[in-house]
Amino acid sequence: MNPLLINFAYIIASIMFVVGIKMLGSAKSARRGNLISSLGMLLAVVVTLFDAGLNYSWIVGGLLVGSAIGFLAARLVKMTAMPEMVALFNGFGGAASMLVGWAEWNRVAGESFTGSVGVPVEFTISVIALAVIIGGVTLSGSVQAWGKLSGKLGSKAVVLPGQTLINAALLFGAAGLGALLAVGPDIGLTPGLMNVLFIVMVILSLVLGVFGVLPIGGGDMPVVIALLNSLSGLAAAAAGFVILNNVLIVAGCLVGCSGLILTLIMCKAMNRSLANVLFSGFGASGSSSGAKVEGEMKAGSIDSAYFVLEAASSVVIIPGYGMAVAQAQHAVHELGELLEANGTDVKYAIHPVAGRMPGHMNVLLAEADVPYEQLVEMDDINPLMPTVDVAIVIGANDVVNPAAADDPSSPIYGMPIINAHEARTVFALKRGQGAGFSGIVNQLYFLEKTRMLYGDAKATVSGLVNQFKESD
Repeated sequence: MNPLLINFAYIIASIMFVVGIKMLGSAKSARRGNLISSLGMLLAVVVTLFDAGLNYSWIVGGLLVGSAIGFLAARLVKMTAMPEMVALFNGFGGAASMLVGWAEWNRVAGESFTGSVGVPVEFTISVIALAVIIGGVTLSGSVQAWGKLSGKLGSKAVVLPGQTLINAALLFGAAGLGALLAVGPDIGLTPGLMNVLFIVMVILSLVLGVFGVLPIGGGDMPVVIALLNSLSGLAAAAAGFVILNNVLIVAGCLVGCSGLILTLIMCKAMNRSLANVLFSGFGASGSSSGAKVEGEMKAGSIDSAYFVLEAASSVVIIPGYGMAVAQAQHAVHELGELLEANGTDVKYAIHPVAGRMPGHMNVLLAEADVPYEQLVEMDDINPLMPTVDVAIVIGANDVVNPAAADDPSSPIYGMPIINAHEARTVFALKRGQGAGFSGIVNQLYFLEKTRMLYGDAKATVSGLVNQFKESD
């Protein structure tokens, strides 16, 4: 296929990516935006397959294996396991970029490090090193994040003595080896030695991914997922430079930049820097959990909650990961509709870091067909909270903890929260009296105005729904 025609098709595909991402910013245009971006990717893939010299047997084999994995993942993975699946998909992206870099390394090494036609070998090896290092960090870091999110490796942060120095040594070691390899042919390093250094660089990048995610846990995991997503994009962009593919460079940069922007937005939502998230060891064993909370949590009942809700003129529902675990989003939407039919103003307050991944609550509520107009961001709902009759907190913990505002000893002090404690009455749906994923006791649960509705959130909300239906 004519190279000029291929590049023209890549430009069209890139424009479709940008337009599609822009349309994802609105719920009304999100579906069309997703479709346009997908068609852009299809165009890029089809044009690439027309390029000369490709081995179609490997490509078809890869398509079959990848499609089978994607189909089974979409069919078998539960909604509550979506964060883990996203973490793994980030890892797959990193692994693909690392393998592309590794394959190109073998090609360059087989040609005695002459590099691609018209491209200096120093540049070729530099971008190979970038693809391998970023891809390796993304792969092992994502697997570590998957283990933490799924509970297989323990969700708490683990901070080793000298953790920051270890991570810095691994980073500079991998980057230093990449730089040494880039100038290796010029300073006379033998191919055998360069292959050994390359393998060491791969190992260092993989270890860095594990040690990088190790000191992160609790409520910081959504930020890690966004950051790993960004790294997977940057690794893809580096792989695009490796194989000189323009559309892969553009797509990788779009993913990398958007993921980084999302990461910074989430850090701002927690009033913390990215460095603090990565290195503070928030939620680590032995770290402070804030001042001792006086009083006791007061249990309520579905019957008493029904009478309060039936008389309420405004209700704000604040979802968290507990709603995802209970799969209560459909029952929550049904309760919201019944409240509206009863003349109650209903809103859903969404904290930027609620759940286990960016946009987790938005996805769950969209699945239950909750109108997007009823979803209100934290900054918009907080001024209204003092006028709200009832706040229903479903499985959320840190994002409604008043300690963030008035307890300087709390690890989350300074973090913006949804001010559920300012509502006239609070119902908190929770399985038990534990401190939750982050290990921080929630002062909201001990307020006089708060009643705890213990048990499975879906069963509790369904009980309220039945009360409303029986009262008709």
